[in-house]
Amino acid sequence: MEITILGIESSCDDTSAAVIRDGVLLSNVIASQAVHAEYGGVIPELASRAHGQNIVPVVDAALKRAGVTPEQVDGIAVTRGPGLLGSLLVGVSFAKGFAIAQNTPLMEVNHLQGHILAHFVTRPDDPNKPKPKFPFLCLLVSGGNSQIVLVRDYLDMEIIGSTIDDAAGEAFDKCAKVMGLPYPGGPLIDKLAQEGDPKAFKFAKPTVGGFDYSFSGLKTSFLYFLRDHVAEEPDFIEQHKADLCASLQVTIIDILMNKLIKAAKQYDITEIALAGGVSANSGLRAALATAGEKYGWATYVPPINLTTDNAAMIAITGYYKYLREEFAGLDMAPAARAADL
Repeated sequence: MEITILGIESSCDDTSAAVIRDGVLLSNVIASQAVHAEYGGVIPELASRAHGQNIVPVVDAALKRAGVTPEQVDGIAVTRGPGLLGSLLVGVSFAKGFAIAQNTPLMEVNHLQGHILAHFVTRPDDPNKPKPKFPFLCLLVSGGNSQIVLVRDYLDMEIIGSTIDDAAGEAFDKCAKVMGLPYPGGPLIDKLAQEGDPKAFKFAKPTVGGFDYSFSGLKTSFLYFLRDHVAEEPDFIEQHKADLCASLQVTIIDILMNKLIKAAKQYDITEIALAGGVSANSGLRAALATAGEKYGWATYVPPINLTTDNAAMIAITGYYKYLREEFAGLDMAPAARAADL
């Protein structure tokens, strides 16, 4: 029997809907919100309003592109959290209404687990793309999260390392802001880094126990570094922007990879994956490939269009929950923090 799942993602500033049938992606529609760029970051109230405007046309487009009617949907999966509460509320409310109207099961999805399970979405244009084998380690890096996750099965995951303050994505964006780069800064740093010398400047790497991360100190030291040099040379940032980006990027990547290598050795696991928005970073992808060759890892990176917030990853997570009949009640409420899920 074919199982068709509609996925809804609205955790931050992207409204997305996707349709998956038996794990195969039929459509994945994303409406981004450009309004936040002029503010240098996401404004929660503006984000939730935009979700309210986008949710119906985005779902309608996803269903039409998939060639699926609402009556043919077997279950609806929605991001419960973590994320912006107002944004999550739009998606959860829509999903509940859809579930009632179509009398279909509702599945709540942890946004972070969705990023990891994006690896198991089968795309028609690349149906034979290898998927991670259990157990595997996943380095999950996004705007608000930096984690090392031990994945034993589709829905059996354990966080073995996490950031104690800023995440890697926040470090990229905040350092980009002090250099005068527009939001989001991470992709621009990646682009400029390819033109610079990663050895031009040396930045301190924080020391944190276990497999945890810390990027707050790096961000602060970068700010002081720029302040001191700009005081002596006012156009220092403009003159050295590419080298600054290259040196900053390699520092962040080294911090991420050092803990991942340590975890892989301790757990004796050679199946290693990346996930999350920062997994689109070209330097991080190259570093994973290099480590894979050195340590004999089988490495996996998601396609670029599945690294950002998207409903395909929500739909595939919902698919595995549907198979196990892990359904949510209509009293399910969105949760802004991962600890509340």
